[in-house]
Amino acid sequence: MTAHQENDVQNQDAQRYCAQPPQAMRTLPPDLSLPRTRAILLNQSKWVNGTQLRYCFLDGADDGVAKAWLTEVHDGFQEWEDVGIGLRFRPEDDPAESEIRITFADDGSWSYVGTDCLGIGAAEATMNFGWDPTSPHGKATVRHEIGHAMGFCHEHQNPFAGIEWDEPKLLQFMGGPPNFWPPERTHHNIIRKLSTNQVTGSQHDPKSIMHYGFGPGLIRKPEALRNGIASPLKLSETDKQHVRLWYPPLAPQLDELKPFQSAVLDLGSGEQADYGIVPEKSQKYRFGTFGDADALMVLFEQVDGDNLRYVTSEDDSGEDRNGRVEVKLFKGRRYVLRVRMYSTYGSGNASVMYW
Repeated sequence: MTAHQENDVQNQDAQRYCAQPPQAMRTLPPDLSLPRTRAILLNQSKWVNGTQLRYCFLDGADDGVAKAWLTEVHDGFQEWEDVGIGLRFRPEDDPAESEIRITFADDGSWSYVGTDCLGIGAAEATMNFGWDPTSPHGKATVRHEIGHAMGFCHEHQNPFAGIEWDEPKLLQFMGGPPNFWPPERTHHNIIRKLSTNQVTGSQHDPKSIMHYGFGPGLIRKPEALRNGIASPLKLSETDKQHVRLWYPPLAPQLDELKPFQSAVLDLGSGEQADYGIVPEKSQKYRFGTFGDADALMVLFEQVDGDNLRYVTSEDDSGEDRNGRVEVKLFKGRRYVLRVRMYSTYGSGNASVMYW
């Protein structure tokens, strides 16, 4: 292959786009206040910080997938973790024990968004890579899809970007090679604007790994983007800041929570409190939040050193109640309780306790 032919292949590769599956949206009471609604929707697909996300390959080397492809996906997870975040990614052989299940089965690349992965059957894929993940564009695609799996959406659909598309040209372009997208897929993945309830801040980052690249003539406004946007090939500095905002590094030690000991949740939207628990006797315990707050509680058991095994969770967001869950704990074992706040809306303090 000549250098000219190689450039043609790379250019064609860079025009292949992630086709994100429809995202599940929460149905909230119509009389819920706007601040509560926004906080819940903004947090809904994010994992509690400190979660150990396990990923497995539904097809691998034995199915003809190149070892270098598998290695590149491993490297992509490691690069995100090395940014210095609280999430951990662990390879897993058993699909039933994995939150993220990866295939190379079709010619598209896509991933479900954040905790939407939990609603997909244990034998089904939550992520797919449809082209060589070792090419420059393929490496970027790996990091893009992992960004989705962490709960992040497409940056070019950010409502604050102010993009006005030349829709006839865009639909024609996306309907041809190499994507062959029908109009509804182009609308879902490009034209559709995200709600302001789904994005943090008011800045558009065209260098984000969550952005598509576009050639000239597809964007009418703003003027600065009419000549196109280069395909981002690496995590931007804003990507790194943003992921650390949602998943900051974990504290080296956790405060210990005792039975009947109430801990005040002095948290803003998206912030989290973490507690260590070592039961003095084996029995059923109740966990609950108190006060006017929308919160997600997740309980893990610490096994094999730093590994955490999910035990149970409770999400009371958007409801006129506090979260309650009952579970048996065992004497001498160590557990970790993580509480992520969606919103507080009353005059009193929110708190958490187990008894």
